Amino acid sequence: AGTGKTRAITYRLAYGAATGAFDPATVLAVTFTNRAAAEMRSRLRVLGVHAAAARTFHSAALLQLRHFWPQVVGGPLPDLMEHKASIVAAACTRLGVSVDRSAVRDIADEIEWAKVSMIRAEDYPEALTRALREPPAGLDATEMATLLEVYEDAKDERNAIDFEDVLLLTVGMLHERDDVARQVRARYQHFVVDEFQDVSTLQYELLNQWLGDRHDVCVVGDIAQTIYSFAGANPRYLSTFVDHHPGARLVELNRDYRSTPQIVTIANRVLDAPVGRYSRRPEGIVRLHSQRESGPAVRFDVYRDETDEAEGIVQRIRALYKEGIAPEDIAILYRTNAQSEAFEAALAQAGIGFTVRGGQKFFEREEIRRAMVILRQLARTSADDTSGADMLEAVKGVVSELGWTAQAPSTIGAVRQRWDSLDALVNLAVERETLSLQQFVHELIERSEAQLAPVTAEVTLSSLHAAKGLEWEAVFLAGVSDGRIPISLARGRDAIEEEKRLLYVGITRAKTHLYLSYALSGGGRNSRQKMSRFLDGIWPSAEPEVVQRKPRPRQTEEMSADVRVLFEELKQWRHDVAQTLSRPEFMILTDQTLLAIADAKPRTLVQLGKIRGIGAVKLEQFGSQLLAIVRQAIERE
Repeated sequence: AGTGKTRAITYRLAYGAATGAFDPATVLAVTFTNRAAAEMRSRLRVLGVHAAAARTFHSAALLQLRHFWPQVVGGPLPDLMEHKASIVAAACTRLGVSVDRSAVRDIADEIEWAKVSMIRAEDYPEALTRALREPPAGLDATEMATLLEVYEDAKDERNAIDFEDVLLLTVGMLHERDDVARQVRARYQHFVVDEFQDVSTLQYELLNQWLGDRHDVCVVGDIAQTIYSFAGANPRYLSTFVDHHPGARLVELNRDYRSTPQIVTIANRVLDAPVGRYSRRPEGIVRLHSQRESGPAVRFDVYRDETDEAEGIVQRIRALYKEGIAPEDIAILYRTNAQSEAFEAALAQAGIGFTVRGGQKFFEREEIRRAMVILRQLARTSADDTSGADMLEAVKGVVSELGWTAQAPSTIGAVRQRWDSLDALVNLAVERETLSLQQFVHELIERSEAQLAPVTAEVTLSSLHAAKGLEWEAVFLAGVSDGRIPISLARGRDAIEEEKRLLYVGITRAKTHLYLSYALSGGGRNSRQKMSRFLDGIWPSAEPEVVQRKPRPRQTEEMSADVRVLFEELKQWRHDVAQTLSRPEFMILTDQTLLAIADAKPRTLVQLGKIRGIGAVKLEQFGSQLLAIVRQAIERE
């Protein structure tokens, strides 16, 4: 982690192309997500390597399958399904299995695991036992095995294929048709694979088919960051790589350029933490050595409950702001997505902008969609050789029409979020100042397809899994308690080891500031949580001192009767609006803002607009409704 693995392979490609060691047009660089592939293409483009192909396993296989399908099978390629849900539900109905939406999702995940692990239906029960894995949705192993068969039948009847079929069919085609294999191997002669610890059995077999009997392949990975075994990732292919490719040179990257010695020390100690009776550091895991100067100590905090934890983290974020750390350089990480709600509420209450990874995507925001439409039109009508300066002025002109200004607005909420999005577009144009307008628009389209968003000036909320591959100046690892990390569902040594690696991934996202915290109360009436077992001996005290938060004001007891009644009416209105819009209540208006309205009793939109938390967008959306409620309260008096 933090040793520059992706940088190493992109520079290796650039060096090889520059010295004539290989023709970059014969290179296939492979990774696992569209986002990672787009990032690799962007890096290679900056290094001047335009001809090398950088794709995911799926996109590379799909191109080959579409090209050779008419020749090998005849006719058009079957329809590629975006989602499995409808066919999974149909297969369950045929078997008389009653399922809800979450069960359908879990069954679809299990089907993917079986297929990428190249497990046939008849072998599924035995494979399940070997993997110490439970079948999903309350099914037993035999029922799930039957469901695997029925799913394939239902899919064939619709003349459809899923994403796993793309890989399976390509492997079969290359294995059975020597003429096709020769053409593919002539096109791609040099291979690079990033994040090799995440390769599945099916992806590994596809790579072998691409290679044939050759060994011109470079892979990079980190066994300590294997956190997707539940989805079929198998780090064994990385740890045994030199056995399958005799003479391969093994280079250990152990210099961490990202994190301070304080953070690296904690990361190493977590990997050394014993799991059950096993105390030896797993084989193949690198011990990091920080290359940075000493930084601040890692902070360990215990809170009374999860609300206190969220509010305490917000206070520390405010302190970081005062030190000059920007919002986009701060992240709050947690084990499960359900944990985000408390942090969303606390940040909204404090007027701090945030973005949730997995929430609304950057390129789906209305202001960004509109900006891209206009920029595309400009690119079509402008000269192909526009300078970078002209491109930057064009971008600034477009976003200015959509509400961007050189200075950030002083308001918070939707107005500031819209400005942050447009400002991120401007900053990206500044970073790409050497590109013409056409080239910049092309990159935007590529980023949109890969969901590779530019950085926005907001605090990031993310699950540990979604944070992999990212980094921030300051990271808050929240909820580091037993039952959360490791999660209570983890069974067996391998599953617990993976949870430990997940914590390691979270720790190594931090550059300078790292905060670990958990709450004594997890929500149950008599529950008392304790720190994660992976931090035993690392946490400064076996009996951690609880951070004493200021008592929360008992607001309703301090109000006059008329203010209390109006406050409750406003809360009821907020509840109804949140239900209608399918949004959390705190995203409508916070308690603090409702209380201010109840106390001030504004009579006009101008008066309402002066209340903190009521920006221009809120005023336009809810102003008349709020004034009507206040007016009724005044008339009662």
